[in-house]
Amino acid sequence: MASDEDMKAFREETRAWLDENCPKSMRTPIMGEDDICWGGKNPTFESDDQRVWMERMGAKGWTVPAWPKEYGGGGLNKAEVKALASEMRRMGARSPLSSFGIWMLGPALLEFGSHEQKLEYLPPIARGEVRWCQGYSEPGAGSDLASLATKCEDKGDTFLVNGQKVWTSYADQADWIFCLVRTGPSEPKHNGISFILFDMTSKGVSTKPIKLISGNSPFCETFFDDVSVPKTQLVGTLNKGWDIAKYLLTHERAMIGDTGMPEPVSASALRNMTKDDDGQLQDKVLRTNIAEHEIDWMAFVFTMERAMDEARAGASLGAFSSMLKYYGTELNKDRYELLLKATGSNGLEWEGQSSKEGALAKMWLRTKANSIEGGTSEVMLNIISKRILELPEA
Repeated sequence: MASDEDMKAFREETRAWLDENCPKSMRTPIMGEDDICWGGKNPTFESDDQRVWMERMGAKGWTVPAWPKEYGGGGLNKAEVKALASEMRRMGARSPLSSFGIWMLGPALLEFGSHEQKLEYLPPIARGEVRWCQGYSEPGAGSDLASLATKCEDKGDTFLVNGQKVWTSYADQADWIFCLVRTGPSEPKHNGISFILFDMTSKGVSTKPIKLISGNSPFCETFFDDVSVPKTQLVGTLNKGWDIAKYLLTHERAMIGDTGMPEPVSASALRNMTKDDDGQLQDKVLRTNIAEHEIDWMAFVFTMERAMDEARAGASLGAFSSMLKYYGTELNKDRYELLLKATGSNGLEWEGQSSKEGALAKMWLRTKANSIEGGTSEVMLNIISKRILELPEA
């Protein structure tokens, strides 16, 4: 365990490095899809600053500070990870990279992948060089994911995949996919499922965007027609992929719950509000709502930190991830409700440069999907009531 002197030195060095390397424009809240950096083989950057920030943090391993250095991470201990997060919040620094590889696949590979798979897949994720999507839900297997039917046949040195996935976030922009497939008998339905990885440019893979009420299309239908996958891209044990799926889902739900961090609504809203002569917000009710939101946000941050500390110590998040997912979803929805109130009718603008083509209104609509993806809020509440509160069934 690091001494107080060591931690003080680390924090000072971290603060100095961030001050020198984080561009000024990356110290503002993320307000729209264009502000999010996803990386990938053919990345699109809003600005050169966005690219520089991702590359500098990736080179240092601080996009994934807790991962081992040999796999592209920062190799930081728990106290150092918390100190880094604290220093980034202090300066309002954006996350340098948003990635399903970081949030979901990475933890699963660290737990279940071979050493060779970790060396091959994790460093490019950390550097933002490969963008991943998640092949889980199917037209007949959403909340009941274990009913999935995408077929994966043994063809000697390869697998042959046929089937369809739906609600595949950013499948049309992803480079690779981590995918649940059926390789064995479906009775009982949780058995016979395997976890495989493959390139989205493979012959037989196609996608079709699903347009949402926001006008954007982050979700897709994804089709597999005789897709050949090398067996070396099987993660874990054949027919035991459900164990990986459950593990990954806890990280996905914690990630969705963490949406809207690292900053509460107040900092961004206050800059766009008309104030009285004394510097106070004119709308006293809105001022109260913003204060309440900031308190809720702080409580959630501390709860997330506790949960991550427990996870790093080897404890399973389990059903607790459902609570994080539900609360974080509601908090993020509330955040954008307040932002719309703060900007008034201007926040509803759908087109025009002043609103970045309606970025705020579209993000507000997008938050509604948080209560569906990764498990609906109704399912999360059922899990909380049964497994955390231990309430009797109706």
